[in-house]
Amino acid sequence: MKRNEDTEENQPNNPLHGVKLKEVLEFLVSYYGWEGLGERVKINCFTSNPTMGSSLKFLRRTPWARDKVEKLYLQSIPKFT
Repeated sequence: MKRNEDTEENQPNNPLHGVKLKEVLEFLVSYYGWEGLGERVKINCFTSNPTMGSSLKFLRRTPWARDKVEKLYLQSIPKFT
């Protein structure tokens, strides 16, 4: 059995630690809407009949797209520092 390597001690400066991809996408869709999200991250899963399920499936299998979405999320969330 694999030990949990993603503890807070191992990732104290990772702002995405503990945030699920679904939570990221739900925030972005509520903040920008699908159209606005598609304008900011130009991928078909946001511009052509977008759904939460199909977008999550694509993002989980496509690291470059997930990186873009996570970067937009980090730019969009309020900073609590």
